[in-house]
Amino acid sequence: MITQLAFYLFATVLVLSGAMVVSARNPVHAVLFLILGFFNAAGLFLIAGAEFLAMILVIVYVGAVAVLFLFVVMMLDVNFNQLREGLQRYAPVGGAVGVALLAELVFTVGRLKLVPAARPLPVGAGSGTVSNTEALGRLIYTDYILLFQACGLVLLVAMIGAIVLTLRDRPSARRQDVGMQHARVPADTLEMMELKVGASVDELGGYLRPHDGYGAVAAPSEPRKLRVSPEDEHLGA
Repeated sequence: MITQLAFYLFATVLVLSGAMVVSARNPVHAVLFLILGFFNAAGLFLIAGAEFLAMILVIVYVGAVAVLFLFVVMMLDVNFNQLREGLQRYAPVGGAVGVALLAELVFTVGRLKLVPAARPLPVGAGSGTVSNTEALGRLIYTDYILLFQACGLVLLVAMIGAIVLTLRDRPSARRQDVGMQHARVPADTLEMMELKVGASVDELGGYLRPHDGYGAVAAPSEPRKLRVSPEDEHLGA
């Protein structure tokens, strides 16, 4: 009874979250509803006994993909009014795709048959105590290890391509010269001075001294004096 109530609760919230993702006007709210839908889908996976898929859904999609979408939407200055300008033009195509998907769902649900007492299929021969996560690990890293590594290479190529496409050469950017930093000596940036009691900064030649690159220090500038306007000269007395 509790399992059925949890199923209907997760399913209801998931459907409502999906509807709000599509209908929400604020994109940030849409991403938040998407995260809520992912959590409820993970709950449905837990009820079905697929704890591995539930944890992957939370870790990968909620922890990485949805949060990335949220940061992109919040940081980029996207003009959503301009994006909605072509909505009426593409509405017939979107409606046709929606009708096709609805027909597929109706056809699929109409052919379902409820079995009153369905027994869970065994994971493997004599593996009654093996969990789903362990069984998937054995399959991925034994029978399908080459395909798993190929998927990793595809993701690596996609990551490198994304970095190359988004890399921009900015001449105005300040770059770090590691060799020059390692070659400098303390005398290039530090100057030990003996200060007398009561000596001011102007008497020492100024607080900042202009440097001519690394290693050469320019001559100290003239002491800076405070210029007083004629209207304020009487205040000096």
